[in-house]
Amino acid sequence: MSILGNIFGRIFHHGQEAQAEVATSAAAPAQPTPPSGSAMPQPTAGGQGTQAAPQAAAQPVDVEAVLNEMAKNNSQKLNWRTSIVDLMKLLDLDSSLQARKSLADELHYSGDKNDSASMNIWLHKQVMKKLAENGGKVPADLKD
Repeated sequence: MSILGNIFGRIFHHGQEAQAEVATSAAAPAQPTPPSGSAMPQPTAGGQGTQAAPQAAAQPVDVEAVLNEMAKNNSQKLNWRTSIVDLMKLLDLDSSLQARKSLADELHYSGDKNDSASMNIWLHKQVMKKLAENGGKVPADLKD
């Protein structure tokens, strides 16, 4: 799976689990949950769209809430809002320079990959933009 796909998977999967827990506890806390699996996204007819898992969510995943929750439960103090390295660490992904260069290739970065500071800023903005384009609710200040 691609690095961006791994980022999507970690955020959207975590967000869908949280939404399912909220929906289950708000719906009928005193009754058992039916075993229908209705909290999970259903596959589309004919197998179409199987690669678009982030878009399969019934409602947008609040990226900020998911990442803040993950950060709260993480022993490290990670600034995911501004650092691609910290974002990747928070998601338990390889944040090495080589991994970030691979992500840059995946996102078609045209700048100098040896200027890691500029590349990292660009990567963070692109990841937030892609999250928003694929079913994530991203704060406006992080999409620019």
